[in-house]
Amino acid sequence: MPDLVRRRLVAGTLAAAAAPVTAAFGQAGSDPATSATETRTLHAQATLTETTMTTLFKIVTVKDEIVIGLTDAELDALGGRDAGAVARALKTRGELTAWQYAVRKAATGELEQAPRQKVGLLAHESLRVEPYPTPLAVRAHD
Repeated sequence: MPDLVRRRLVAGTLAAAAAPVTAAFGQAGSDPATSATETRTLHAQATLTETTMTTLFKIVTVKDEIVIGLTDAELDALGGRDAGAVARALKTRGELTAWQYAVRKAATGELEQAPRQKVGLLAHESLRVEPYPTPLAVRAHD
């Protein structure tokens, strides 16, 4: 899924999810100052999520495979936002540090892709990098 389409999808999902919550704060008997604060908080969370987009990649070797996540800023530092850029950077540098991602349950009970641990990758002749599409929400790392 192209990055622009994914950003719009995330922004639309967050807006749809925030609409009922914002409407609930505007009911009779609620404090207008509190509802304005809650609306700003929801907007700030949506903006934060949209700006910290994480792209997942599957690293496949002869022995095993793992899923890593890189932010847009990290991908830009590698020289591109696709699997080829990650593979080229790994080959030229010889090593790469990234967050390993795994599926877990969020506080809401929904499944999500979340950072598990920081891992070091070493270049190898039999290494393959491929995009990792997921229907789950992807949590940003630090």
